[in-house]
Amino acid sequence: MSSKAKIIASIEARSGSTRLPGKVLKEIIEKPMLELMIERIKGACLIDEIVIATSLNPKDDEIEELSHKLKVKCFRGSEDDVLDRVLKAAKKYNGRHIVELWGDTPLIDPLIIDEAVKYYLQNDFDCVATCLDKSFPWGMSLLVFPTQILEEVSLITNDPVDRENVSNYIYEHPDKYKIGHLPCPPELKRPEIRLTVDESADFELVKVIFENLSFSNPFFSTQDIIKFLDANPDLKKVNENVKQKKLK
Repeated sequence: MSSKAKIIASIEARSGSTRLPGKVLKEIIEKPMLELMIERIKGACLIDEIVIATSLNPKDDEIEELSHKLKVKCFRGSEDDVLDRVLKAAKKYNGRHIVELWGDTPLIDPLIIDEAVKYYLQNDFDCVATCLDKSFPWGMSLLVFPTQILEEVSLITNDPVDRENVSNYIYEHPDKYKIGHLPCPPELKRPEIRLTVDESADFELVKVIFENLSFSNPFFSTQDIIKFLDANPDLKKVNENVKQKKLK
C-alpha cells in the first residue's frame, strides 16, 4: 500500500443531533467544540488534508463558515446518506485513503491518528479501527480505509443503517474485508472511560478536561486525560449513566 497516496481526515459533523442539538458548535474555552477537534487533528503528521463532511441543511451553514475560518476543506451533501456524503467529499479532494472521524469526538488524539494510519499503511488490511474491539477509551474512535472500498460498498448496499453509518458494511463483513485493530498500549486500555459527546453530561466532562489540560499543552494525550481522570475520580461519574446509541 503506497504511503504517498493522499490521506484525508474526514469529519462527519452536522447541527441536527437529536440528543444534543448543535453540539459541534457548542463552545469550550471560547471556541466551538469542532474547532478544538480540528486543532488537535492538525497535530497528526500523517494527515494530508482535513475535510468536514456536513449536510446541505441550512442549519449547517455555520459549520461551513467555520471551515473557511480554519482554512480546512468542507463538503456538503446528503443529511441522511452519510456514506454518499463522505465518499463524494473524499473524491472531490482526491483522497485515496480516508480516516473516518466524528464531530462528537473532540478529544481525538493526534498520536493515535498517526499510529492507526501507520499500522494501516504497514499492513495488509482493508480497514483499521480503534473502536471495534473495546480497548481504547470511547471517543478515541476512528477507522482508516481506502476510498476505493467505500466506493465499492456504496454500490453494494442501500440499507439505511449502512448509508447512515459510513463504514458499518465494511466492518460487519469480515468475511469480505480484512479488518485490523490498532493494538492498544496497556496504559490506554480503559474502555470504561467515555470521551465522546452525545448528551449534556458528556459535554460537561469534555469541557472540564479541556479547561484543565489544554492551556499547558493543546495536544495533551490520551494518557494525560486518563491520569487527570484517575486523579479526579468524581469526574468519571459525570457521564457514567449515558448509554451509547446503538446502530440497529
